[in-house]
Amino acid sequence: MLLPTSLVGSYCQPDWLIDREKLAGRFPPRTRAEELWRIPPEHLEEAQNDATLVAIREQEEAGLDIITDGEIRRESYSNRFATALEGVDLDNPGTALDRSGHPNPVPRITGKIRRKHAVEVDDLKFLRAHTKRMVKITLPGPFTMSQQAQNDFYGSPAEAAMDYAAAVKEEMADLFAAGANIVQLDEPYMQARPEAAEEYGLEALNAALEGAAGTTAVHICFGYAAIIHERPAGYSFLPQMKACTCDQVSIETAQSNLDTSVLENLRGKTVILGVLDLSDHKVESAETVAARIRRGLEHSDPDRIVVAPDCGLKYLPRDVARGKLRAMVEGTRIVRAEL
Repeated sequence: MLLPTSLVGSYCQPDWLIDREKLAGRFPPRTRAEELWRIPPEHLEEAQNDATLVAIREQEEAGLDIITDGEIRRESYSNRFATALEGVDLDNPGTALDRSGHPNPVPRITGKIRRKHAVEVDDLKFLRAHTKRMVKITLPGPFTMSQQAQNDFYGSPAEAAMDYAAAVKEEMADLFAAGANIVQLDEPYMQARPEAAEEYGLEALNAALEGAAGTTAVHICFGYAAIIHERPAGYSFLPQMKACTCDQVSIETAQSNLDTSVLENLRGKTVILGVLDLSDHKVESAETVAARIRRGLEHSDPDRIVVAPDCGLKYLPRDVARGKLRAMVEGTRIVRAEL
């Protein structure tokens, strides 16, 4: 199929499951934030299963070709995995600056980073059991996790990033073995901190991707539109992704009105093309989406584009998210017919 459609990763969690007002009133948590859940602990897993089923069905009803679990069980895109690793002290968190320059509580590294057990494999199995379509699941990337931690153990942040990479690599292997079609690593801090990404982040990312048994993707972005409002004119770390061993690179073009000629740097890779502006709660028309896809096609081959939102839909109202997904699917159908 030309131009398959997909989420980037997250879908909006229902109000009955999580306190969305609290969620929106803070930066994405790096440590655990169990106070966000409305459901008592003894019923939380059941509630998360039910909400995940809703997310799957709403993606299918919108017409998406590749389905995620919506990251419904997560307080943020990264903390579910990052806080499950050995070598971090969660009871005495550290502090690190987020991409906007604000201090945030983060896991404090006090020992060697290791994966103790599978973290998202059951999530993937649940997703795989409840849809017949292709499935994608996301993990935080090793460089981003190393930036979202206080290092009180390693001699350098590069060493920490490499051990995070080993943990991610192990998790990816189990996810592919459990039936994932695509595993995506989220690396927003490559855009936020391009010098460190150049110095050691790309090496750590490639170490995590080494030997992957299926299709791999990497998401880099300017941050959630609900939280980071200013958009630069272009990516500070995109041509370098040509040297990444992933199969797909996920970028945003809608909110930033990105000059899509930068896609020439990624020839040979599939581009997950962000075409939904998540800073605006107005639902785009199908023709607006189609125009954004055509801009991508000027610099990428049709069989190398996956159509998606700019970023995760976690912070959107559900009716807006549904409307935008339907517009995305309809806009894609327009361009498919032209092709």
